[in-house]
Amino acid sequence: MHALWAEMDRRQLIGLGAAGLAALSLPGAAAAMMAQGFTHGVASGEPGANSVLLWTRYAAPSDTMLIAEMSETPDFLRIAGGGEVAATGERDHIAKIVVDGLQPGRWYFYRFIAPDGTRSVTGRTRTLPAGPTAAFRLALFSCANMPFGWFNAYAHAAARADIDLVVHAGDYLYEYRVGQYPALREAVPGRSVQPDQELVALADYRLRYAAYRADHDLQRLHQLFPMIAQWDDHEFANDAWRDGAENHQPDEGEWSARVAAAERAYREWMPVADMRWRHYEIGDLATIYLPETRISGRDEPFSIGRIARDASDPASALREFGDTQYRDAARQMLGVQQEKWLTEAIGTSVRAGKYWQVCAQQVLMGTIFSPPESANWFGANAPDYVVERIKAAQLGAAAGLPFNFDAWDGYPAARARLLGAAQQAGANFVSLAGDSHNGWAFDLAHDGRPAGIEVGGHSISSPGIEAAVKGVSDADRVAALRRASPQLRWANTERRGYTTILLTPEILTATWHFLSTVQERSLVLAGMHSMAVQRGRNAYDAG
Repeated sequence: MHALWAEMDRRQLIGLGAAGLAALSLPGAAAAMMAQGFTHGVASGEPGANSVLLWTRYAAPSDTMLIAEMSETPDFLRIAGGGEVAATGERDHIAKIVVDGLQPGRWYFYRFIAPDGTRSVTGRTRTLPAGPTAAFRLALFSCANMPFGWFNAYAHAAARADIDLVVHAGDYLYEYRVGQYPALREAVPGRSVQPDQELVALADYRLRYAAYRADHDLQRLHQLFPMIAQWDDHEFANDAWRDGAENHQPDEGEWSARVAAAERAYREWMPVADMRWRHYEIGDLATIYLPETRISGRDEPFSIGRIARDASDPASALREFGDTQYRDAARQMLGVQQEKWLTEAIGTSVRAGKYWQVCAQQVLMGTIFSPPESANWFGANAPDYVVERIKAAQLGAAAGLPFNFDAWDGYPAARARLLGAAQQAGANFVSLAGDSHNGWAFDLAHDGRPAGIEVGGHSISSPGIEAAVKGVSDADRVAALRRASPQLRWANTERRGYTTILLTPEILTATWHFLSTVQERSLVLAGMHSMAVQRGRNAYDAG
């Protein structure tokens, strides 16, 4: 058993499980939203060495004052902290409270009590360590599209006894109308969501969160672990940027209004602080940064397809683009203010003697080029839009351009500034990312020198490359991608799951956990893959 869990009696976890299962009988978002009382379990987040944020939802005809209690034992005989908090209709009956005065590196139990004496399920959370820290394990999640399958990754992690903190890198939910992504024929029975329409207004986003948070396995994960979370694009709309999104049309109103609605619902339904970027100190071991890469400062993504389509000589146009606009130093991913915060904070962490600087952000920093072989991966019957994307990606690769401009590959000057700052500070830089639906391990370089590593987590249920490429094995796909992409050290392009990152003063170990299926509920693993990094190398070990 993990050293940090030595104080935890396994019988206590079994007791929590019984309480949780009794509370998770609602059949979905509609029933949960009509129910009264504690409708969606409990959650915790924003841990510090002496504080943590607690969350619940209590539905009632009028605003209700709740009591929050924290204890070192599940019997609550010795209260360690708490307070009163209102669940208000104006905030969708959500109650959030920060409890301070706690001890560092300690597990706590918590609950909410209503005026009539009814109690929420009992949750469990922990504060971050202070001072010397021998080990700390993160669990990384992203990209949970409910109609595509069961959240077995959440369930598997929730059954473990060695996770200290959950990190959600975004796409916690998806904004599409029912039947769009996935198509109705692709949807897994029993995994319906509400509302039926695309999310645009505040009520839409709230109801979709209610649908997701009615999921038993997601509730269980929130009940047992503190989570730090940041949105990606689908919490707003696909391929979101500062002033718009691919999936936002003029007839859907002002983009700013949609952003405000989506952000408000996110802050209501998630155990998060009301700030767009923040950081967390893991004793003397690491600093974790949680930047925001979508709506604060990101410029509109470039499109290889559009450049090629509008040019009389696409190859020449793309080469010229690669030498000019593509490398424009003025283009922003984070925005000037946030970039300054992050680069300065990395330096502060190094000067404080922290061993690792971990950037838990949303999209891949590692560079992927489209391999020549991919032109033949999609078959003769591929849809026209797929054929166009393949042709554009091949033209881009010939011009020395990566294929995904929605990731950091679309903002090379901003990436170079960040990696250069990490190098200059002497950081042991680690990027954690989601978004792509597949698993990746990259060595990150700047000016020809190692600058850090990236752990790209695969999706919880959203399909990856394997869904579009038939008749080509994962081994062949990965081999071609690695030949074309020098930074890529490893990849998996066929499985769903989650990733754990074990931090120690000398070694970081990333482990990708592959669930056997998302088509039915199962905790069976199809396999695992681990890779290690020695402090001071900023590159994965050989092998």
